[in-house]
Amino acid sequence: MLIDFVPDGDLYPFESRWFDSSVGRVHYIDEGSGPPLLFCHGAPTWSFLYRHIVKDLRDRYRCIAVDYPGFGLSERPAGFGYTIGEHTAVLGELIDHLQLDGFVLMGQDWGGPIGLGAVTARADRVRGIVLGNTSFWPTEAMANRVFSMIMSSTPMQRRILEQNFLVERVLLAELGHKLTAAEADHYRRVQPTAEARAALAVTPREIRAAGPLLDQLARDVPVLLGDKPTLLVWGMRDMVFRPNACIPRMRAAFRHLDVVELPRARHFIQEHAPDVIAAAIAQRFP
Repeated sequence: MLIDFVPDGDLYPFESRWFDSSVGRVHYIDEGSGPPLLFCHGAPTWSFLYRHIVKDLRDRYRCIAVDYPGFGLSERPAGFGYTIGEHTAVLGELIDHLQLDGFVLMGQDWGGPIGLGAVTARADRVRGIVLGNTSFWPTEAMANRVFSMIMSSTPMQRRILEQNFLVERVLLAELGHKLTAAEADHYRRVQPTAEARAALAVTPREIRAAGPLLDQLARDVPVLLGDKPTLLVWGMRDMVFRPNACIPRMRAAFRHLDVVELPRARHFIQEHAPDVIAAAIAQRFP
């Protein structure tokens, strides 16, 4: 299943590119030239989330932003499970296909473990890491685990699929006052039907189900990536990835870490403070 949606060229002024992965057609953008930056989104978003940052940086960097299968403009493949492990494998295929080397990875939300999972196997090709409002260890916070259980229940799964709950009542509840109507529609219209939202329904379950993968990442990341130059850009008002719980664990994992606090930003930091994030990346990785 392909998504029949063409982004507004004024809002998303990028050329769509396509990669035939082992599971289906994957959409990505590849803008500018220079040191490569690979941007990995979370849920319920897509590469549109990075539009401002890409526009700011593509005059100095090669900016690549991917849509995982089931998200954005990528295919919704039959038989695909949309698990974090599966997304990680597809992202690794794209990295190899593009022959990326000396690149900086940025991951936010699920983009953190998906991106880190793909690059732990390719650590020698990684120049540096940018993480924002994410984690790469098993979820321990009771509120997050309860959210996972509630969102995995049959009534809430129905609301996610039939009413686009995660976009309407989570993403737009946070960002509605910051987005124009057209921008909000770009988050809605890439998930136009219940069938197209299958990936969104899986992500809450993965908070608990991906525990073994996250446990492995918690061991691998400090060993394989801990010496990489790393930047944290953190929304300090995020109630999901609370700074007091997450930032100390990041400091323990990465030995060359800079932290940029975004005092007014909540979870979707790319919409709250794209200019600050772009400037921080340019300063950390000139």
